[in-house]
Amino acid sequence: MKDVLIIGLGLAGISLCERLEAKGKTFDVYTDTSQKSSLVAGGLYNPVILKRFTMAWRADAQMDVAIPFYQQLQTKLGAQLDYKVKVLRRFTSIEEQNTWFEAADKPRLARFLNTYLHKNTNDGIDAPFGYGEVLETGRVATEKLVQLYAKYLEGISALHKTTFLYQDLQMLKDGVAYQGKKYEKVVFAEGFGLKSNPYFNYLPLNGTKGELLTVKIPGLRETSVIKSSVFIIPLEEDVYRIGATYKWKDKTNTPTDAAKEELLEKLEKFLKLPYTVEKHVAGIRPTVTDRRPLVGRHPIYEQLYVLNGFGSRGVLIAPEASNQLVDAMYGTAQLHPEIDIQRFQNKYVAST
Repeated sequence: MKDVLIIGLGLAGISLCERLEAKGKTFDVYTDTSQKSSLVAGGLYNPVILKRFTMAWRADAQMDVAIPFYQQLQTKLGAQLDYKVKVLRRFTSIEEQNTWFEAADKPRLARFLNTYLHKNTNDGIDAPFGYGEVLETGRVATEKLVQLYAKYLEGISALHKTTFLYQDLQMLKDGVAYQGKKYEKVVFAEGFGLKSNPYFNYLPLNGTKGELLTVKIPGLRETSVIKSSVFIIPLEEDVYRIGATYKWKDKTNTPTDAAKEELLEKLEKFLKLPYTVEKHVAGIRPTVTDRRPLVGRHPIYEQLYVLNGFGSRGVLIAPEASNQLVDAMYGTAQLHPEIDIQRFQNKYVAST
């Protein structure tokens, strides 16, 4: 009998595997790649909400866990995954500059906001008011990470590339049985797939569709991430990722012409060079009504757990949330009340 059955292999599932392994626990992972949020993620980690110049929820604490986590994964998997890259917020007015400097005076934000005003030196970009620089930023190659981690799991005979069937899960007194195997616990880390989960679909997971473009811009020669009405994220020479859209009604993983047009229209407002679109992808971010993760134990079935709801900030949130969940599962710590699904107990009662 293995200790834990994990459903899903995105950022949540990978973070969970690492924490369990560090605790000496055994596990199996089921994934069918139906949920593409981690695969299509921009992968950017940035502790500041650049629309309002405010700290993202618990971002400073999450950074302190996430950065060592990805460095450790690089060593383990033998490949670069964490690319340190400067993030520059393009200012559109002197008023925005002043708001930035006011924000940089706040104690928690001072660590992450550079007070030096960067002048634009790139002729391919229109930025007459310059930039503010966010510190301690970077990009995790999420698709590469998922692929390499899947290979690692295959090497230890822990990966099952097949759809998990809820109807085959049997509750036992001392755990669960699934297709002839026994486990002590199950953790569902399935992203937007949670909507189809009969045990946890009472939780208010909304899902927000995001679309990204990969474009080729010859001669731009930009090594920093530029944040304006869209992000420009450098990937390799002349190749950049452009994103992202936020749509609440469409719940498909299908790229749309409307989103493509929206992204390109915003890009053209400050890009002066010609470009070609190389790739267009879409996925559903697992977003929650109160903008907090969904972590914890099922109200009735004590062997069932959930790890979900990271929205667009999974790169930062996943490692710390996974640590908290595993510690709670084995009684060494309690969940932070803001992420504990106990806050939605009334929704479970109403659904039964």
